[in-house]
Amino acid sequence: QVQLQESGPGLVKPSQTLSLTCTVSGGSITTNYYYWSWIRQPPGKGLEWMGAIAYSGSTYYSPSLKSRTSISRDTSKNQFTLQLSSVTPEDTAVYYCAECRGLGYEECDYWGQGTQVTVSS
Repeated sequence: QVQLQESGPGLVKPSQTLSLTCTVSGGSITTNYYYWSWIRQPPGKGLEWMGAIAYSGSTYYSPSLKSRTSISRDTSKNQFTLQLSSVTPEDTAVYYCAECRGLGYEECDYWGQGTQVTVSS
């Protein structure tokens, strides 16, 4: 069974870049035909799909976040990484990584436990 674990700083200052890593075990991030996604949930709000990197290495982003988001991977470590630039307090959320069958959080079957990120000076 695939397991995912998010890691990264829990506090980021406004205007800085948020960087999170997801470490995957029990499966390979290059396995056909999965999409490895980042999803977040701000306090009191619903889930928001941010983007994904496919088994092929292709990347896909939410239009609303595309200008600030970058997802990359390290296949040697079986990890993928989220970078979100120019953060504001509105980016405060629990961030999840997930293994998905397609684009969108409804397509995700295995999730990490989530990590709280707070944007504050």
